[in-house]
Amino acid sequence: MDRLILIPGLAGNAAMWREQLAGLADLQPTVTDVNMRHRSIVDMAAALLHEHEGRLVLCGASMGGMVAMEAARLAPQRIAGLALLGTNASPETDDMRRLREDAIVLFAQGKVREVIEPNVAFAFHPANADALAQPYLDFVLEAGAEQLIAQNRAVIARPDARLHLASLRCPVLVMCGEDDRLTPPEHSREIAQLVPDARLVMVPRCGHMLTMEQPEVVNAVLWDWLTAL
Repeated sequence: MDRLILIPGLAGNAAMWREQLAGLADLQPTVTDVNMRHRSIVDMAAALLHEHEGRLVLCGASMGGMVAMEAARLAPQRIAGLALLGTNASPETDDMRRLREDAIVLFAQGKVREVIEPNVAFAFHPANADALAQPYLDFVLEAGAEQLIAQNRAVIARPDARLHLASLRCPVLVMCGEDDRLTPPEHSREIAQLVPDARLVMVPRCGHMLTMEQPEVVNAVLWDWLTAL
């Protein structure tokens, strides 16, 4: 099978893919860290394509989905499949830009925990928040202020992926938590409507962090989709 690359979300690393690395081990997935080394969605996508040869299956969560969609725009002939988890193809809204810019000011003052900790619960379904808040907080704090500033700026300046989604010819899987409050389900529905023959899966009792909240469901859907490619 073509090489499977897992792309983390904002401030994410391999920790958010722990259950997929185990559950999909037979498919030999690789977690990229382009989000930590580049300053725009376009540059992240270009680096990913440069660092991994041949045809790729890209599985991106949240910001990672934005990177995956941009890689498909840059090199459609190299993308064998896209799995887009809890992501958004639209440009940043004015309201979200203001929220991110306000957070960036606080990150620059070193107030990372003060910004992130009160908002951790928004990333999860209420039933999952208590168990998963600390692991999530751990990897966000590990990323640190500089990365949070750079990656939020990258998301603010992201391209409008809607402009090229209709031209995709590779298989596309779109997944979203039914209770995602950070990237609500209408964004996933929009992507699925724009992509020819996309498969849309809504995951119950799940918020934004699908890979951590409902790993058995996510792994089962990904396994069936990936092995059918």
